[in-house]
Amino acid sequence: MKCPFCGYEESKVIDSRPTDEGSRIRRRRECLQCGKRFTTYEVIESLPILVIKKDKSREVFDRNKLLNGMMRACEKRPVTMDELEKAVNSIESTLQNSLDREVTSLQVGELAMEKLKEIDEVAYVRFASVYRRFRDINAFMEELSALLDKK
Repeated sequence: MKCPFCGYEESKVIDSRPTDEGSRIRRRRECLQCGKRFTTYEVIESLPILVIKKDKSREVFDRNKLLNGMMRACEKRPVTMDELEKAVNSIESTLQNSLDREVTSLQVGELAMEKLKEIDEVAYVRFASVYRRFRDINAFMEELSALLDKK
């Protein structure tokens, strides 16, 4: 780390502590040449994930958009906000940990449906009905039958 006073590139860490609920680390450093102290902050670098939509346009992944869609599916269901937050965190983590910087909206939707199936089956069917755009009652019944067969 370059000293802001003399420009020397070697320093030693005097103190480290987490800040901003653990999202950053504050470090007190001392320059090995001039002896002056300065503070640096270390932040985890996260690359944005681009979602390729059905019309081939791209937009940055928006966890709030996903959370809102899942909340609509869980309306009037016994699902807590904490459960939904954990599901969205898990989906976002899965996307961040993949090597792909671009994912399709289909992949995001499938991950959301997997999580909703674990949380609440009615919410899963609601989300699937919008996401998969069931054309008629038969397509809807096929999805319900597949769900019942797995039980």
